[in-house]
Amino acid sequence: MKTLDAPVLDRLLEPVGRILTPAVARELVKLQFDRKVQARIDQLARKCNEGRLTDVERSEYETYVYFIDFIAILQAKARALLKRAPVAP
Repeated sequence: MKTLDAPVLDRLLEPVGRILTPAVARELVKLQFDRKVQARIDQLARKCNEGRLTDVERSEYETYVYFIDFIAILQAKARALLKRAPVAP
C-alpha cells in the first residue's frame, strides 16, 4: 500500500499552518474519529494485515490511511503553534 509523501504534504500544508489560530489549533489537536469509523478502520487494518482485503476494501482503507496522514501533519502543525502561543487565560 502506498502512503502519502509526508515531506511533500508538509510543504503543501505550510500555508494552512500559518493561518491556524490557537483556538482552531486546540480543536484540531483534539480531533478524533467516532467509534463507528474507528471500528471500521480497525477491521480493515486487521484484514490488511491478514492479506484478506478485497480491491474495494483496499481502496477504502487507503483512503483512511491517506486522510489519517493528512490530519496527523495538520495536528503536528497545530501542536507546534500551541507551543509557541501564549497560554490563554
